[in-house]
Amino acid sequence: MRARLTPALTDEGGHVGYDVRPSLRRRGYGTRLLQLGLAEAHARGIRPVLITCDADNLGSIAVIERNGGVLSDEALSPRSGKLMRRFWVA
Repeated sequence: MRARLTPALTDEGGHVGYDVRPSLRRRGYGTRLLQLGLAEAHARGIRPVLITCDADNLGSIAVIERNGGVLSDEALSPRSGKLMRRFWVA
């Protein structure tokens, strides 16, 4: 949870980060983790919430969209050079 966004976190990172170990993926844990993270962000008065992920990470894209994420844009990551997506959740 990041209560405030720096310019770097606005570009890549966002307010909420989550990860599910590979052996436990595709069981709904990512969706629930992000749901809990969003609830905490909203409780702290963070609205809207920015979430980013790599453009080729179909699992994270699905998790973010299931939690109400709306695609804002795509850009190249300044760190990795990979294409990433930025989503906002109201």
